[in-house]
Amino acid sequence: MPLLQDTSSRGEKGSSIKRVRTGIPELDALLQGGIPQHTTTLVSGPPGSGKTILCYQFLYQGLKDGDRCLFLTLDKKVEGLLTQAKELGIDFKPYIEKNQVKFLFLNINKKLIYETMTNEILSENYDRIVLDSVTPLAEMPIYLKNQEFSNNDINIINPEEFTTDVHFPVRRLHLHYIMNALETAQCTAYVTSELPVGSSSLSRDGLSEFLADGVITLALDPTMDRRKLSVVKMRSTKHTLKPQDIEIAKGGIRFR
Repeated sequence: MPLLQDTSSRGEKGSSIKRVRTGIPELDALLQGGIPQHTTTLVSGPPGSGKTILCYQFLYQGLKDGDRCLFLTLDKKVEGLLTQAKELGIDFKPYIEKNQVKFLFLNINKKLIYETMTNEILSENYDRIVLDSVTPLAEMPIYLKNQEFSNNDINIINPEEFTTDVHFPVRRLHLHYIMNALETAQCTAYVTSELPVGSSSLSRDGLSEFLADGVITLALDPTMDRRKLSVVKMRSTKHTLKPQDIEIAKGGIRFR
């Protein structure tokens, strides 16, 4: 019998928790019907493991279910993403034309990247949001002018506003603000994080897995030509911890 993790009794049969489908029926079955609504799930894995594809399927399922969706990308330009998705059989163009989904490229070199991102997250009533990926943001330092602050407030921190005598550097506090923005938006979100091949960590920044409500990891075994998906944690959900064999085919990721 596979090992199960019960993170809350609210995840038992008969629970009133609403769930959203992931776009992968076998994954939904592992998660008692899908991802808990209004939660943020971290999707981690090495390059080429299928993180972005998992996100495509998540948003595409939402679009078919009538959800309004947002895809924020820091790594790839929008046209490249749309082309890759269409090659898998996932065509977002009709939904873009209907204004049901928005793809937005965030330039990491722009000064107002945090403001642009949080404004977009909070300005519309999105049901599903993808942030691909959080890794570039996690590697950017930020500075606080005052040590007294509230993590419940969504504030934009601009290092250029502060003088050189400020001595309270915080390299990862922006992760709190990103997660808080997603929570405030009352959406269901996927946030991706890059991992080096063979890494035993759950995220590159070492913090996202603690802030997220759920963690899904993707792994590669080039020697055996295998791919694995694991649900490490998921709030209010009883699930197996056993890695699942997967493959990438037409339509995206599917279980073997």
